[in-house]
Amino acid sequence: MANYPRKKKILGHFKFGSVLFSTTLSLFIVGLFGVILIQAKTLTSMIRENIEVQVFLEKNLEEAELNSIQDNLTQRSFILRKEDSLGVKFISDEEAAATFIESTGEDFTEFLEDNPLRDSFVISIAEEFQTTEQLEAIAAELEAIPGVFEVSYMTDLVDSINKNLLKVSIVLGGFILILIITVVMLINNTIRLALFSQRFLIRSMQLVGATRGFIRKPFLSRAFLFGLMAGAFASVILFVLVNYTQANIEGFAMLQNSQLLYLLFAVLMVFGGILSVLSTLRAVNKYLNMSLDELY
Repeated sequence: MANYPRKKKILGHFKFGSVLFSTTLSLFIVGLFGVILIQAKTLTSMIRENIEVQVFLEKNLEEAELNSIQDNLTQRSFILRKEDSLGVKFISDEEAAATFIESTGEDFTEFLEDNPLRDSFVISIAEEFQTTEQLEAIAAELEAIPGVFEVSYMTDLVDSINKNLLKVSIVLGGFILILIITVVMLINNTIRLALFSQRFLIRSMQLVGATRGFIRKPFLSRAFLFGLMAGAFASVILFVLVNYTQANIEGFAMLQNSQLLYLLFAVLMVFGGILSVLSTLRAVNKYLNMSLDELY
């Protein structure tokens, strides 16, 4: 019978395919949930951008007074600033009347000599100032401006949005916690099983006087490389999936944030590398501390 040479085992070389596949799949699931969170954050910002405060002005103000009020508003820290635009819009009483007539179909100018509507500024509030208490303080602050008649905003809508977003955040936070725990356990068990075949080689290196650091080094370096590769593969799959979805689902592109998406890809690679190293370190230390009988 022919004797075939046995493949020589090299310290630090464990099963490549199974570890890479399992880690990539785990990171892809984490990344997919991360994409959903990015979309949820973008959608939340879009909803909050529609929260507006109407500042109604006194009648018959001079243009200089209007400009003074507008300058006063634009300097406030709670005004929404988006790219090069500022969340302050002036609506004259004539524009307000035309909008009212168009929306209701009733022309009050036929039986009223004077336009009862007022000039106003519609301001968008930055997201970090949209709690109920902050909006009440903002309304009181705006009403103190000379020339302002009344400040109005939809209190019930703001309360409803804040409560619903809080509930969604709690649910998503719970899912994230469960998902992270599951992924950590999956990657840890995969690497531990992959290193099982190296346990006797680890013991042999100990017997010839190799230090713990010398034994750990090839395992940890290889694990970090696997983690980075798995994160990169998961990111590529997510990138293709996101682009395909944008091309085939109308409006999906509005929910994407390229900066956060690329940040997610970087986090997946770093997370994959660190988690693989920690799991490998735990598994190697376990076999280093085992007696010969326990290895069998």
